[in-house]
Amino acid sequence: MNRRSFGLVGLLAAASIALAACGGTGTTGSGTDSGTDTSLSQVKDAGEIVFATEGTYKPFSFHEGGAGDLTGYDVEVATAVAAKLGVKAKFEETQFDSIFAGLEAKRFDAIANQVTVNPTRQEKYELSTPYTVSRGVVVTKEDNADISSIADLKGKTTAQSLTSNWYTLATESGANVEAVEGWAQSVTLLKDDRVDAIVNDKLTVVDYLKTNPGSGLKISATTEESSDSSFAFRKGAKALNDAVNTALADLAADGTLTTLSEKYFDEDFSK
Repeated sequence: MNRRSFGLVGLLAAASIALAACGGTGTTGSGTDSGTDTSLSQVKDAGEIVFATEGTYKPFSFHEGGAGDLTGYDVEVATAVAAKLGVKAKFEETQFDSIFAGLEAKRFDAIANQVTVNPTRQEKYELSTPYTVSRGVVVTKEDNADISSIADLKGKTTAQSLTSNWYTLATESGANVEAVEGWAQSVTLLKDDRVDAIVNDKLTVVDYLKTNPGSGLKISATTEESSDSSFAFRKGAKALNDAVNTALADLAADGTLTTLSEKYFDEDFSK
């Protein structure tokens, strides 16, 4: 499944009206609406870039122990990007179901919350260069000797979210799919021998295996397909997106992205 599913709530109009009255908190104002892209200059003038993030999505955006400072891979990458822009990073914690509506309503300048790149989002938003790249993997029980490649899924049963790219890959490989709501449910089915495998992104799996030693599961195969995550900006905020892309290129070149990825995942998922 994609790490975060795509959701736009139906409260956008009401949110826009309310925010017009109070002015909102994001620094990127109406520049893109008038045809003049002032997205970067407004961030520079404000001295800060406001990122939306969940704050409850470990290890990407969370409070250590539930009460400490906001931290996580996405938070640290966003902070490093802001420093490259010469401004401070400010974070607005927002539920994912309303995060895109808040972006469109100008409550913040960008989303830093593992926004998976897909055609729908590419059409509706400006998306940065991916800062997380995770290949697809096949997960089985440790004692499974029948599956060592994607081709081996033919005739087997996998647990997948029906709306994910990994569902498509599994079915195209000839697997029979048991529909699930998410990763946790798929793991339960696999452990209970109700399915033979799971196809998911490697980052999700590596984090699970790291935090659940002795799970009895293993990665049996890796795919060519990947799930890429980016920062998201309002459509038309090209100047800000371009500046962030330059910052990400610098952070990749100087090794910062690799260091942060290895800090949280013990592996480089930044490229």
